[in-house]
Amino acid sequence: MSFSGLHTVLFSSNFGLMFIEKGIVIGLSITVGIFIILLLFGLRTTYKLKAESKRLEKSNLEELDDQKKKYKDFTEGHLYNNN
Repeated sequence: MSFSGLHTVLFSSNFGLMFIEKGIVIGLSITVGIFIILLLFGLRTTYKLKAESKRLEKSNLEELDDQKKKYKDFTEGHLYNNN
């Protein structure tokens, strides 16, 4: 049986079409599954980055407050004439 004969047999029967459609559905399902997994990883990463950003912002604000409290008058050094 040649390729064209096999092609005719597959597409002329319901079994052949069901077989091809089943393969397409399985392929699309696998593709959708992979994209869903990638989407979930992306959402998880976004959530972690937002939490880390909030934590760093909070620590940065605390550090700025500490720096304001520890201010020293730098004009009393040896380079200035203490007029």
